[in-house]
Amino acid sequence: MEDCFPALSRRRDGPWLAHRLDADTAGCLLVALRKAALRAAQAEFAAGRAGKTYWAVGSGEMTAEEGVIRLPIARHSDRSGWRMRPDPGGAMAETHWRVLGRAPGRTWLELTPHTGRTHQIRVHCASIGLPLLGDPLYGGEAGAPLHLLARGLRLAVDPPLAAVAPVPAPMRSALAVCGFTGCS
Repeated sequence: MEDCFPALSRRRDGPWLAHRLDADTAGCLLVALRKAALRAAQAEFAAGRAGKTYWAVGSGEMTAEEGVIRLPIARHSDRSGWRMRPDPGGAMAETHWRVLGRAPGRTWLELTPHTGRTHQIRVHCASIGLPLLGDPLYGGEAGAPLHLLARGLRLAVDPPLAAVAPVPAPMRSALAVCGFTGCS
């Protein structure tokens, strides 16, 4: 991604990523072209004021309509690599979730993380019995791309910033089965 940055600006300094997404996550990513914009965006993220909304397709069926997951997570390594996992000694992570649609064996979720931990949404969804489709690291069905979309991003900077990402082609069929019509 960052290899393309020189095409975005003729300035020698910048552009810069204002935040990160997991490598397999599609969607909104904020790129700052000026240092002042980068600092303002990073301040919003650091203070927890950045509004982030994700869509995901979970492998399984959720009967409740919405809830909040409060679960500390920490990084753990072994011979096969590293992963995040629930850990009482880890950093507290909080995610609000809401069901947007259902199908046999699938649940379409809207997720709002209130903290920004690595793999937070993936670990939280697995912890409630809904590992994400395409996420073999945390128990989801392998063989498909990760069904996680950074759907929306809002920052109360001057002027305010808001973006909504379109649904990527690999997620469309799973969302359609759950009731997505392409108009949301």
